[in-house]
Amino acid sequence: MKQLFFINDTAENKISFYHLALFLVVLPYDFFYSQLVLISFGIHTCIHIQKEDLSKLVKKPFLLLISLYLLNLLAILYSSNKPEGLNLAVRQLGILLFPLFFSLTHLDLARYRTQLLQVFALACMVTVIYLYVDALRTMVVFHLPFSSMFTVNFMNHNFALPIGIHATYLSMYLAFSIIALLWLMIKKQAAMPRWMVIIACLVLFAGLIQLSSRAVFIAFLLIMNLAFPRFVFEGKKRVRFFLVTACISVAVLLLIFSVDAFKTRYVSELRTDLTDKVKIIENTEPRLARWELILELVKQSPVVGYGSGSETDLLKDRYFKKGLYISYLNEFNTHNQYLAVLLKTGIVGLLLFLCILYYGYAAAIKRKDLLLLAFMIMISVVSLSENILDLNKGIFFYGFFFSMLLLFPQTGPGKNGPVFMDDTGNLQEPVSV
Repeated sequence: MKQLFFINDTAENKISFYHLALFLVVLPYDFFYSQLVLISFGIHTCIHIQKEDLSKLVKKPFLLLISLYLLNLLAILYSSNKPEGLNLAVRQLGILLFPLFFSLTHLDLARYRTQLLQVFALACMVTVIYLYVDALRTMVVFHLPFSSMFTVNFMNHNFALPIGIHATYLSMYLAFSIIALLWLMIKKQAAMPRWMVIIACLVLFAGLIQLSSRAVFIAFLLIMNLAFPRFVFEGKKRVRFFLVTACISVAVLLLIFSVDAFKTRYVSELRTDLTDKVKIIENTEPRLARWELILELVKQSPVVGYGSGSETDLLKDRYFKKGLYISYLNEFNTHNQYLAVLLKTGIVGLLLFLCILYYGYAAAIKRKDLLLLAFMIMISVVSLSENILDLNKGIFFYGFFFSMLLLFPQTGPGKNGPVFMDDTGNLQEPVSV
């Protein structure tokens, strides 16, 4: 465990490492803390910039990572709500700053990324334990039966409410942490004892089920049943692992179907979301009905969209006209990152976003990097139901892990410095620091 929190490096790099570790520890909590740590890390990085470091800013992966942010800045110019566009640009700064700071830092993130992933997983485990303790305390105070844990009162957003984070984003943190821990345990690279890794995974998985994010759960099943055996095992071991994960997945699905609250959340509400029938009496306005409305707007300005910051005003006006009053009053966004990009920056923006995702998938497959592939699957699937790049917790998760995993593939012991892909997608030699 000691090697998890202590590194043998220069004083500058130690400070950088502890900045990033602290950022991951506070990420599930109030945005103020993670923002403060990011600012401190940025100042520390800028203090130690050398002239030769600037050459890293012309690499294709770096430019691709920041390209969507730059396009959104340009889209403010023709937005009908420029102040909101500027507010969104400030929120999305993480998309720009993480690739920038990670490219300029002298810390070898390829060397330390497994440690940072384990710190993140432990922080998420502690968060889940805290949420369960808070739920149990609430039951005791209000004299509720412990079976209440499996009711809507302690599921999804209600479970995450004590720390004020959207259930979907916390679910992404937990799912990604489980995958990272299992991968490290199988590769025998975990700094924690095997029993501790197993306990951490069980706690995180319990939290994942409790949070009941359908999109994250679907992405998690895809990763564990398809990507994990394909990238980690070969031959008979691959078949055995697939059979084990498939059996566990079936058992979990049976559990979900046997608990009314989980069945309602995972199955019934999903079916409702995928219908275009609006039921005013039942207060249901499915996402599919909103998406059809959004596509009507997209057809009127398909190439460049309506500009960054225009989404809320456009949707509220259309919700009211179409009688979607719940969506109007709650100022719902598109709840789909692909549609959000289409609405703001049109086909140009969507093609760029898809190009970024494709580049991430291509890099993961070329390197046989399970963690990067798992991250890409998570982002791609969750983007179908959430505006992941419009909210701080999604932006920071996307910016931090995409930058670290793409810019710093694990180079193995003895290789130092950031590693970049060249324009053809091949790995370049590590840059000495």
